[in-house]
Amino acid sequence: MPIITASILAGRTADQKRALIRELAEGAQRALGVREEQVRVIITEVPPEHWGVGTKSKADLEGQA
Repeated sequence: MPIITASILAGRTADQKRALIRELAEGAQRALGVREEQVRVIITEVPPEHWGVGTKSKADLEGQA
């Protein structure tokens, strides 16, 4: 049973997250030859202040800190 984890910045819509889950699961089905019900997708949303880009947080880069 494939388990796919994706870490994304917080703030995406429910529709975007549904689309990501669908695309990842369909890709696993094609690449691995597994059935849909065997695939698990876990999305972890990370706040911008916890996401580093080089030496700065994403929040700092976007002026949100």
